[in-house]
Amino acid sequence: MIQIKVVNRGHQLLPEYATPLSAGMDLRANLNEPVVLHPMERRLIPTGLHIALPEGYEAQIRPRSGLALKHGITVLNTPGTVDADYRGEVGVLLVNLSQVDFVVNDGERIAQMVIARHEQGQFLLVEELDETERGVGGYGHTGVK
Repeated sequence: MIQIKVVNRGHQLLPEYATPLSAGMDLRANLNEPVVLHPMERRLIPTGLHIALPEGYEAQIRPRSGLALKHGITVLNTPGTVDADYRGEVGVLLVNLSQVDFVVNDGERIAQMVIARHEQGQFLLVEELDETERGVGGYGHTGVK
């Protein structure tokens, strides 16, 4: 388990894993008053959290399945990425894909944060790529079975 430095400028508890095998930690809305999300509206919801990830890691901000299923609420840029050098507040870009208003209340669990290791790549310009069985087959090329 890696250590993540955090400054909590909000009034919510720090995120934690719900179970020993959870991949994500729930993020909570840090609000002074409820926020109404109208159908098809998007809003950046504050968490009050500022984090410092170790080099080679990112925090992925993902939807909560219960909010998506029950209310049509999801994270618009899924997964959102918090880079290791970002020091601003972690915000969650929620969108309401339902036909009714949704109220985001202070302390509500609005997203999950998954800590993931990553690599950086460097492009090497070449004239041709090696051949594969798939080749240039794209979206849906393998059929519907």
